[in-house]
Amino acid sequence: MSNQDLSTPGRGGWRLPAPRMDSEAFGRIAEAIAQFVGTARFLAWMTAFIVIWIALNTVALIFGMWDEYPFMLLTLILSIQASYAAPLILLAQNRQEARDRVSLEHDREVAAQSRADMDFLAREIASLRMRVNDLATRDFIRSELRELLEELDKKDSQDPPPAS
Repeated sequence: MSNQDLSTPGRGGWRLPAPRMDSEAFGRIAEAIAQFVGTARFLAWMTAFIVIWIALNTVALIFGMWDEYPFMLLTLILSIQASYAAPLILLAQNRQEARDRVSLEHDREVAAQSRADMDFLAREIASLRMRVNDLATRDFIRSELRELLEELDKKDSQDPPPAS
């Protein structure tokens, strides 16, 4: 090693390699854990665990106490569980919000397209109504023909008969 090497700054020192994990897979795992933590089954198991822990450390002197009265080890275990559960639940909520945003945007697009389709159909129906109003109906034609016949009958009755 030369003096040049010692006087040259290093590249930043030693670093731990970054763990590589598929974020989608991790997200699915976080959602599964969050779904389990939010169930009555989880609460029942946690309650049973805590009751058994306290019972073994207060009543069962045969095994000896490994966690005396203030139950510091139990508190530590529950703190660790909570410190992992909270971010996992937040991650699951963020993923759900992202899915909800995509779904909401899709719903807005569908609603806009439906609105445009309804507007188009309303204009078409209005134009058809205007065209139908302009069409002569059978009753209208009959009444016009009757009027013409009546006019012709009146003319014939008013005109003198032709001389022969």
